[in-house]
Amino acid sequence: MTDETPGRHMSAEIAQQPEVFAAVTGSRPLIASVGGAIAERRPRFALLAARGSSDHAALYAKYLIEVLLELPAGLVSASTTTLYNAKPDLHDVLYISVSQSGGSPDLIEATAAARDRGALTVAVTNNPDSELARAAELSVDVNAGVEKAVAATKTYTATLLALYLLIDSVQGGQGEKAAELPELAAQALSTIDSSVDEAVARYRFVERMVTTGRGYSSATAAEGALKLAETSYLAARAYSGADLLHGPVAAIDSDTGVVAVTSAGKGGEAMRDVVDTVRQRGADVLAVGSAASDVPASSRIVLPETAEEVAPILEVLPLQRLALGLSLARGGDPDSPRGLSKVTKTR
Repeated sequence: MTDETPGRHMSAEIAQQPEVFAAVTGSRPLIASVGGAIAERRPRFALLAARGSSDHAALYAKYLIEVLLELPAGLVSASTTTLYNAKPDLHDVLYISVSQSGGSPDLIEATAAARDRGALTVAVTNNPDSELARAAELSVDVNAGVEKAVAATKTYTATLLALYLLIDSVQGGQGEKAAELPELAAQALSTIDSSVDEAVARYRFVERMVTTGRGYSSATAAEGALKLAETSYLAARAYSGADLLHGPVAAIDSDTGVVAVTSAGKGGEAMRDVVDTVRQRGADVLAVGSAASDVPASSRIVLPETAEEVAPILEVLPLQRLALGLSLARGGDPDSPRGLSKVTKTR
């Protein structure tokens, strides 16, 4: 690829993920030291603040905290601080801010305010020298390296992995379930090309897509929809499989492309009835994940099986490739989507 080739950065950064995973797992002792500090403080519940792709990483972390640590967890509305000047009592609260750039003013302000109000604040960012990292009491470097494409790929998965290692370390884990992810990511990326190419051909001219998953995979569905929207300008919406059946399924028909994330585990098992219902509506269903062969889909991208709590780190890889392929097939450049920049500053 030349310097002018559309999608060159996104393509390269997707391919870099196995080595990025190795770098993140190699930094586990540093991440575990932050986890140990959290465990010592014994928080009574957790709040997570994020925007964009990082918001989907925060959703993943919410499931990890609620399932692995058995603590209540919620997603923060930063505007309650930045616009409405709310001042809740946050003593004994774990407040995790997730931002690849560490430069969004609302997250910086909300994190500083949370620290002032008694929270144990932790910044998870790809920029350890960022203002967000300085605003928080503790910080975790996701070790993804420089990302040139506007659409986040390696920074997103590195953030997922860092969050898993952090939360696993709070419960005294050693990160065993993530140990094989570098190798499994390399295996997945080397075997999915033909399945992704088939999906690109199927969906090249579609205008509406829905992504759906349950449990941990809800985050993958959300991130998949964002990637499709920001790179291919599709009307893409993400729903929990349960929420999809509570109304939105009525809008699905034969003109709708549906991506169902179905990995081995309780979340994947809960998706079987969802996929069956969607198929009955006439939708073209692409199943993605380690349990993709077990659901009645039109096409499949099967991934290596992992523990359910780390599956989202692999599940999103083919969705990144799908977004890249569709953007190029539709004449776009996913490195530079219209109207977007690498760092979005909101308040």
